[in-house]
Amino acid sequence: MSKERNTAATRVQEQGGALSHKEIILVLIGLMAGMFLSALDQSVVGTAMRTISDDLKGLELQAWVTTAYLITSTIATPIYGKLGDIFGRRRLFLIAISIFVFGSVLSAFATTMYELAGYRAVQGLGAGGLFALAITILSDIASPRERARYQGYILAVFATSSVLGPVIGGLFAGADEILFVAGWKWIFLINVPLGAMALFLVWKFLHVPHTPVNHRIDWLGAITIVVGVVPMLLVAENGRDWGWDSTLSISMYALSAVGITAFIFAERAAGEEAILPLKLFSNSTFTLTTILGVIVGVGMFGGMMTLPLMLQIVNGVTPTESGLLMLPMVLGMMIATTVSGQVTSKTGKYKIFMILGTGMLMTGYLSLFNYHFDTPIWVISISMVIIGMGLGQLMQTLTLAAQNSVEPKDIGVATSSTMFFRQMGGTLGVAVFISILFNRLPEAIKESFGSKAAADGFASAAADETLSAQERGMAQQFLAVSNDPSLYDKMNEAGGGVDLSTDSSFLTGLDSRVARPFLEGFANSAVLVFMSAAAVVAVAFVLSLVIKAPALRNKSAAEEKAAAAASAAH
Repeated sequence: MSKERNTAATRVQEQGGALSHKEIILVLIGLMAGMFLSALDQSVVGTAMRTISDDLKGLELQAWVTTAYLITSTIATPIYGKLGDIFGRRRLFLIAISIFVFGSVLSAFATTMYELAGYRAVQGLGAGGLFALAITILSDIASPRERARYQGYILAVFATSSVLGPVIGGLFAGADEILFVAGWKWIFLINVPLGAMALFLVWKFLHVPHTPVNHRIDWLGAITIVVGVVPMLLVAENGRDWGWDSTLSISMYALSAVGITAFIFAERAAGEEAILPLKLFSNSTFTLTTILGVIVGVGMFGGMMTLPLMLQIVNGVTPTESGLLMLPMVLGMMIATTVSGQVTSKTGKYKIFMILGTGMLMTGYLSLFNYHFDTPIWVISISMVIIGMGLGQLMQTLTLAAQNSVEPKDIGVATSSTMFFRQMGGTLGVAVFISILFNRLPEAIKESFGSKAAADGFASAAADETLSAQERGMAQQFLAVSNDPSLYDKMNEAGGGVDLSTDSSFLTGLDSRVARPFLEGFANSAVLVFMSAAAVVAVAFVLSLVIKAPALRNKSAAEEKAAAAASAAH
């Protein structure tokens, strides 16, 4: 196999680093399999978490299962980019898949929540390389102009798997056993055949020559980025429980600041060998694209995380159903990604899609301004299509712009860096906007209790003999609160079910007249999140207008490296 691989690599080198369309497609299938693994596991666990935590008897630890994966995947992303430049991306991609599959098998056989959190961390170490390396490998084998249409396929897989995750997670979690193994364990075991397929395809067909880079590994940069990023991620994930101004949170802020400062000094000292070479930021296009990615990440992920919560709490659908109802967004992403990729490939124009993408993303969130608790789902679906079309144009264009702005030798680290910063922006966005949502919620519910429509609904429900005695009693209690707002706080203190951030199950099957203030309050709070997300994306829209967009290069990174080597030899 090694001889065959070397022969294939030599043949590609003799072709000037160029691969045929058929060869690119075969490699692309392997890359998409890896992407599917990474994207699926970001969302598949959520719907099954209650089942998993019940089985492993650790409900209070479920947040750490998600946090462990997030932390390791985030910090691994920029490290993979640099190591890929040094040792070759093919080798690193194979290692990333192997680590991910190994972590998946371990996770399937976890016996405690502590074990599961640790094994998910192993998964994350592999996942950190799957997305960044896939996009970078594509830059090696396809020119920027051709890359746009191929990236569309990868991002379509990413979008589809992200939405299918909750559906698949719900299906597996709902099964007691599959082939004598607990249903939830298949959430992780399904990664084994998919990972094996990706390993085979990449090993068999990816034969891009690699010229070793004589760089030492920037261990100090790796350590300091961990110190700088991990505390920030911990606060982002747990700040609402800890308190954003608690002693623990403030300690995390301070530690993160020390780590980031040390990281900057370490990277400055490392120069070309840095995990994140600071020279990249001397390029205005790369710098502005990175900033734009952070801003888009904040607005995109912050708003998107609210949508499934809204569908489940306000519209009363199951987690699995909410995943299916996100398909219009996927449809919008796939259409926009395909069209923008084809247009970019034919014309070489890509800046327009930054402008259109941010504009449509902003428009999609603004279209939810009139969202109400009884708004039909088809209306929400239209907004999701618009949001998806904005994302579809942005995701690949931002990466393409960053890659096109740097030298071929820096493409790996540039790609992983842009994704790293976008992910950090997304993590921050989720933390901020979920806090906005639930901080606004109690007051929004109180306001709804005081409305005439709510009072009329309570009165009607209290007199409705078709309702259960419990529901009629609840309606009478709520009617009293509606007539005397001072009773609201007393009801809340007595456990009246107002805190939807911890438990919304009491709303299941509840008559809409009785549930109205909670549904209306959540809907109004969600609108505030969407408007905040729109405001953030508006900043990105303005920034997209001033970004310079150099012409796309017509050769792949491998071809450019081969040409440079040939020129140096003469």
